[in-house]
Amino acid sequence: QVQLVESGGGLVHPGGSLTLSCAGSGFVFTEHVMSWYRQGSGKERELVASIRSLQTTGLYADSVKGRFAISRDNAKNVVLLQMNSLKPEDTAVYYCNARQYGATMSNWGKGTLVTVSA
Repeated sequence: QVQLVESGGGLVHPGGSLTLSCAGSGFVFTEHVMSWYRQGSGKERELVASIRSLQTTGLYADSVKGRFAISRDNAKNVVLLQMNSLKPEDTAVYYCNARQYGATMSNWGKGTLVTVSA
């Protein structure tokens, strides 16, 4: 079955960096758009960044443009989210998402917590 396993979350000071990783299995990785979403406490889940199969650049939420970078390694079935210049408002659970091209449903990982605090 489809599995998405996130890792790399943790506690970081404001201005610091983290790299999140999502390993996918049980599906054809190259047939899916890969995305990162996040959900802060008391907030709705929001799209952070997404990347299509053959892209080298992604789409980003305005709030993270210029600070975050999404990338994917189709040979390893991994999608990364490099997060720089982190702010307290980036604190959230970050979820990996895989959506097959043309599909409305998608698959989710269990999430990894990122806390940005002094």
